[in-house]
Amino acid sequence: MHHLVITKLKKMQKKIYLIIAVVFISSAAYFGKGDRLINYVDPFIGSGGHGHVFVGANVPFGGVQVGPTNFNKGWDWSSSYHHTDSIVKGFCHINVSGTGMSDLGELTIMPATGKLMTGAGTQNNHMAGYSSLYYKDKESASVGYYKVHLERYDIDVELTATERVGLHKYRFPNSEQSRVIIDLGEGSADRPTETYLKKINDTLFQGHRFSTGWAVDQREYFSLIISKPVDDFIIYDRHKKFKGDERKGDYVKGFLEFSTKNNEDIMVKMGISTVSSKNALENMMIELPHWNFAKVKKEAEQKWEKELSKIKIKTNDLKKKRVFYTAMYHTMIAPNLYHDLNGEYRGTDKIVYKDSSFTNYTLFSLWDTYRAAHPLYTITHPERVSDFVNSMVKIYEHQGKLPVWHLRGNETNTMPGYSGVPVVIDAALKGFDNIDLEKVYEAAKVSATGDFEPGVKDLMELGYIPADYMVESVASSMEYAIGDWGVAQLAKKLGKMEDYKYFLDRSKAYKQYFDEETRFMRGKLSDGSWRTPFDPVSAQHRINDYCEGNAWQYLWLVPQDPEGLIELLGGEEKFNEKLDQLFSMSSKLDEGASMDITGLIGQYAHGNEPSHHTTYMYAYSGEPYKIADNVRYINNELYTDEPDGLSGNEDCGQMSAWYIFSSIGFYPVNPSNGAYIFGSPLFDKVEINIPGKKKFQVVAENNNDKNIYIQSVSLNGENYKYSYITHKQILEGGELKFVMGPNPNKDFGKSKKYRPASIVY
Repeated sequence: MHHLVITKLKKMQKKIYLIIAVVFISSAAYFGKGDRLINYVDPFIGSGGHGHVFVGANVPFGGVQVGPTNFNKGWDWSSSYHHTDSIVKGFCHINVSGTGMSDLGELTIMPATGKLMTGAGTQNNHMAGYSSLYYKDKESASVGYYKVHLERYDIDVELTATERVGLHKYRFPNSEQSRVIIDLGEGSADRPTETYLKKINDTLFQGHRFSTGWAVDQREYFSLIISKPVDDFIIYDRHKKFKGDERKGDYVKGFLEFSTKNNEDIMVKMGISTVSSKNALENMMIELPHWNFAKVKKEAEQKWEKELSKIKIKTNDLKKKRVFYTAMYHTMIAPNLYHDLNGEYRGTDKIVYKDSSFTNYTLFSLWDTYRAAHPLYTITHPERVSDFVNSMVKIYEHQGKLPVWHLRGNETNTMPGYSGVPVVIDAALKGFDNIDLEKVYEAAKVSATGDFEPGVKDLMELGYIPADYMVESVASSMEYAIGDWGVAQLAKKLGKMEDYKYFLDRSKAYKQYFDEETRFMRGKLSDGSWRTPFDPVSAQHRINDYCEGNAWQYLWLVPQDPEGLIELLGGEEKFNEKLDQLFSMSSKLDEGASMDITGLIGQYAHGNEPSHHTTYMYAYSGEPYKIADNVRYINNELYTDEPDGLSGNEDCGQMSAWYIFSSIGFYPVNPSNGAYIFGSPLFDKVEINIPGKKKFQVVAENNNDKNIYIQSVSLNGENYKYSYITHKQILEGGELKFVMGPNPNKDFGKSKKYRPASIVY
């Protein structure tokens, strides 16, 4: 009897504990007091599949991204790492995140023991070099921190970082042959052009790595300090040993030799600079003068917590919470700090400048990020926007045009369009301080009229770009038109009315490509005829008239003039029918299609950026309720908390920015007009910190997986009939309230009076 009572008590106790745990978790999930948002970030989300995200340690927008490097095995290893891999060849300090091309993955160091191996080995035979196997159950990552166990050497590796310094902690076994390898030859799909390494003393080593790849002329300098004096320093160039304490060559690597006791911690810190090793050392000594690993990790966590706290969501769904805050984390990996603490940086022209009036940045994936990531920064990071813009204006001064795709001080000219234009225009129109409007306008106009981008001169002379003159003519011209609309608006703001009329007319150049017979945008030849044969589903990579897409996807790339597109398609009814068909037709693609066309719903491709605004186009044609079905599906099915949780390349924050906006409940269709189109809010409540210690709240009443349709909207308690909200309204603070329901309210947003307009300012 006594035993039975005890058993029952234990069962009751278990139930109570379980209830308490559930209550605790639920309250924490609903954003309880003291809840740390960094705990909801999973850096491995997007590291599998085609996400291509960086995995490792960094701080928000930092110049260092220190993390593991796998052997590059193709497209899915663009960030130097893929979740399916199990071989690490080192830990590098500079990485891309989410891009569709490989580069960086450099300034590599690797701990090891035993026989000295002069190369990294290969994927098929890592034992032929110094690379090591690792297991997923002995690998972990969180904001500002990465840890892995190297099976080959029985070494635990921990990484953390400041803005300009990577800090490593290695726990060695007992060994008379322990070492840290500095390999300046290794990188991810690039080629070193000059490497240099010098021993300064028993703990300090300096050098540089110059390389060519996607970034054609990249220059990186470093200073490295090890916590334990080395017993020996050995230099190799490729596999040839050289005497002395320094070496300049093609593929220099250094071996820092010492003995270790069991579980002895050896620490290494590497400071970087694009100017000099001297600056790298100064950056390191100021940012990280100590060896307190826990302190650096904690400070990195605090920096991330501060940034993540700018948006607070209330939800009981822990998976969605992980997806949201990981998405926020991903939007803050790039752009990267590109400025030494003494104010020096290396320009695109390779000249060293000293300017402390702003903070310089690099890594602008503008064809992607102009659509939503940069508009998001104008809300979440207004303190950085002027620096982003001024960095881009400086790039204009150094290379003669605004950046297209800027990587480590190099213009890669990747992707069509002059996508830097909408970014600087948006900031200028939104009235950010410390931005020279005349200079921004000059940079935008020169970029849009100079002989820099393919087809621009033809566009100016003929009114369109002939398809027999260049590939991707339709894509290029349609991207140019988006930028031209922005130039027109800034011209108008500055009173340059002749320019306003000129660029506004150019923003409608997309109409030149509309074929009334097929009702698609088509390649037009120099004689005025259409390119044949024509298949709207065909998406031949780097061959056809579109870029990473097809005619179905590019038909809608008119965010600057939806009204004009509606007219071309024969009015609202036919426009909506065509848009319905986009989402409902077969997702089949022909052979040779771009790998970037992923996340398909019909022929809508969420995995690639030109489609990102498309579902929100219903707001312009009087059927905004249709946005909800697509947005909810994308949010719930194409973003998950798994390693393959992204349907396409992260692309330096754009994929995640779409999720952040859409889950809050609105999206910037035209990224330069200051309007955000309503969709279907995912969370019960969102609180956004606004400059001036104000808050903007988005509340979704009766919100659940079935109640996805907007029934009514109120703004600060007043009935609100518009299907969009402006940036200015958000900055005023207050409360935007959606009342949700299971059936569409087809009257909401139907009237033209309440629809978003092409021009808001």
